[in-house]
Amino acid sequence: MLKETRGFDFTGYKRTTLMRRISRRLEALKLRDYGEYRDYLELESEEFGLLFDSLLINVTSFFRDTAAWQTLRETILPALVAAKGPGKPIRVWSAGCATGEEAYSLAIALAEELGLNEFRERVKIYATDLDEKALQVARTAVYTERHLAEMPAELRERYFEPVEGGFAFRRDLRRQLIFGRNDLTRDAPISRVDLLLARNTLMYFNTETQLNIVRRFHFALADPGYLFLGKAEMLLNHGDKFEPVDLRMRLFRKIGSSTAGMRAPLPTGNPTSEPYVGDAGLQSAALVSGPVAQIVLDRSGSLAMMNSRAEMLFSLNPRDIGRPFQDLEVSYRPVELRSVIEQVETELRTAELQDITWRRPNSAETSAFDISVVPLLAPGGEMLGIGINFNDVTRYSRLRDELEQANRELEHAYEELQSL
Repeated sequence: MLKETRGFDFTGYKRTTLMRRISRRLEALKLRDYGEYRDYLELESEEFGLLFDSLLINVTSFFRDTAAWQTLRETILPALVAAKGPGKPIRVWSAGCATGEEAYSLAIALAEELGLNEFRERVKIYATDLDEKALQVARTAVYTERHLAEMPAELRERYFEPVEGGFAFRRDLRRQLIFGRNDLTRDAPISRVDLLLARNTLMYFNTETQLNIVRRFHFALADPGYLFLGKAEMLLNHGDKFEPVDLRMRLFRKIGSSTAGMRAPLPTGNPTSEPYVGDAGLQSAALVSGPVAQIVLDRSGSLAMMNSRAEMLFSLNPRDIGRPFQDLEVSYRPVELRSVIEQVETELRTAELQDITWRRPNSAETSAFDISVVPLLAPGGEMLGIGINFNDVTRYSRLRDELEQANRELEHAYEELQSL
């Protein structure tokens, strides 16, 4: 109903959060169920505003979380300005800006870093939110004494002017800020931004929607580009897109595509010298004693080699050497590998399987593996066989699950704190 009548799509929001927020409106109105509340909304259009205020909690303040802003000013902004070079434009996006305090805090921080003249000439701040009513407050840029209570007196005097009803952000600097409505789940992201602030915004979305939004953020950022999140938010499972600059302060740097094609330097030396053949016994001993379970298949698909870790893990023995791999239990447990091997043989490219869980026979514990299936090629490109590596990531998987659970509990507690 909200989507059809008002254009608000809450599909990607956490269901438990929506239920709590709507239940509070039901309690306030002494209604029994969603059906009654829907009827009430059809009769009382003013209730939409109260419901949106409950769902879109616009809790914000100037330089919220002072320590994090201090780190931003001391670490990120100098690096950002240095990377851009003199005179180059600086683009910033404040996503979920609510009533504008965050965007104006950013304007002050950049003006202090660059100076007023350079700020006016180089900086453009795009501030977006879903709530049009909050955006109207932000565009007006007038704040009361209470809103500015935590701001240092010298910054308040330098960047705000007394007006009727409070203090207005300086008009000559205000034109560098553009406020507009943007739905992070559906609308196109602002592109080529050097710094993106999305503080305490991701925490309201479910996991799938968070993944999509983070992908959009990665696309939106320039390279190098920086992401500033709220203290109740983390970037789990995004190690390929962002790296932490200061994890405690939730400051991250975009990982660009420029390093994706880098390779290790070729060895230097006398090109006419004989290539090092190596010691076959040493190589065999290294394979056998390796900590990662390894299996090697020959070009016919039979088991050619295995190390002691693989023997122990998959109950293999020397009599299995020479047997067709498809006849061995390890070919389909812990995961179906036969089709993956066919794909690797056809494409001659490594295939990666991540977070494969498996409960070993006669064991109560579940293990997790990252599995890589690698084509083994001769120098001329001829297919020699297939290597299969089973990397045990059980410990890291459990730590990640515990961290995700702790983070969910933190988000829930933080939601309740903001609501209160």
